[in-house]
Amino acid sequence: MALNVAVVGMGGIGNVHARCYQDNPLSNVVAVCDIIKERADAAAAAYQCPAFYSVKELLASDIKIDCASMCTAGKENGGDHYTPTMELLKAGIPVLGEKPISNEIDKAKKMVALARAKKLRYGINLNHRFTPAARRAKEWMEAGRLGRPHIINMTMWINNPNETSPHFHIRALHPHSIDVMRYFCGDVDKVQAFFLRGETMDGKKRKCWSNLQANMLFKNGVVGHLTGSYDAGGAFGLERCEITGSKGRIVIEEACEELMFFSRANSETEHYHHLGGMTNFSETFPSRINTWLEQNKKKVVSTKIDGSGEDALRAQKIIEACIASWKTNAIVKVRY
Repeated sequence: MALNVAVVGMGGIGNVHARCYQDNPLSNVVAVCDIIKERADAAAAAYQCPAFYSVKELLASDIKIDCASMCTAGKENGGDHYTPTMELLKAGIPVLGEKPISNEIDKAKKMVALARAKKLRYGINLNHRFTPAARRAKEWMEAGRLGRPHIINMTMWINNPNETSPHFHIRALHPHSIDVMRYFCGDVDKVQAFFLRGETMDGKKRKCWSNLQANMLFKNGVVGHLTGSYDAGGAFGLERCEITGSKGRIVIEEACEELMFFSRANSETEHYHHLGGMTNFSETFPSRINTWLEQNKKKVVSTKIDGSGEDALRAQKIIEACIASWKTNAIVKVRY
């Protein structure tokens, strides 16, 4: 039997989630919710389900909800997640939230803690790890093909003119890149970060710190580097992850489009183009949501959720450590 799903927050990303659920045989969209009535009503018409204008109203209905997506926006894209997420969790409903989980660490901690206390599945849409390329690379590492990991370099950049806050760029974009780095190399121990304000397309100085370089020391000794920008795009591409180890090197291009392995010992190479049939970044959304649905269908224990709230919280703590490093001109230890 398909799972009954509600989607809260019917902006662009909420509609992406709803379409993924609608197209997946594991789920039915049974309710949509948005504080903006016109958005909720338009979504209700599109997905042929009731519209609600608050989570309280949704929970007061007699609709059975097996799990929900939290796609609200707010300050730095995550400012509105807290209250409706807590309402759903308190009602016993598993939640898949959008990133960032929250840029207010105390609120992120409370959401994770409530889900843990109630033993509820709580995931975040860290969709960059949900690709055939990332999964294969992880399998190679776990099988020892890379040897002992030495270095991870991550680049993620797009052309985004958003200026809503000084640190919007790192807080809104880099939950993804840092999650990928953690996915392959574990927790970060210390960071050293540098920021730069770039220019708009018409040459005006930007208000936000739109460019970032961060050095990272992982707890397992791996050294890493993150390059990020909101001032790039076009032929620059979107994303590149490179991991070197004692036996070889792994490269993932554009999140999912190319996967390569290079042996250190000889000229052996292995190259996959569109591994698993995934051709572009937009296809990572149905892949991630399918995993969420499968884990709910199987009633996976809350601590085993892939791309969990805890994963997202740890990424946010690394982000805040990077900001602290820049502000204090120091190497900063990440406090988990």
